[in-house]
Amino acid sequence: MLEKLKQRARHLKAETFALYLAARDPRTPWYAKLLVAGIVAYAFSPIDLIPDFVPVLGYLDDLILIPLGIALAIKLVPHSVLAESRTRAQETIKNGKPVSRVAGSVIVIIWLVLAALCIVWGYESFMVQP
Repeated sequence: MLEKLKQRARHLKAETFALYLAARDPRTPWYAKLLVAGIVAYAFSPIDLIPDFVPVLGYLDDLILIPLGIALAIKLVPHSVLAESRTRAQETIKNGKPVSRVAGSVIVIIWLVLAALCIVWGYESFMVQP
């Protein structure tokens, strides 16, 4: 059972990466690109609509929203583009995990800005006496 869930998770990751590649294809309609961009960003984002620490509800967005979004996006992307993107995604995954330095940089910058804001808030709240 656990192995089946792991296999399903790998398939979902591969499908998400294939959709990312399909969104970059010029033959994909703009509305499909917009939906795919939102789904891929949400799937790979460390920030959830409902935080995971909330009992039961925390994982519902991951278990329901992402697969539903992926299913809708698959229907909007042309079949030929999706087939090519799936092939490219499988080849990329087989050769090593895909790496996006831009996405990684954006996430690091967001965390640094949040850390700086927390430091400023902490300094103003605890160090500056009115």
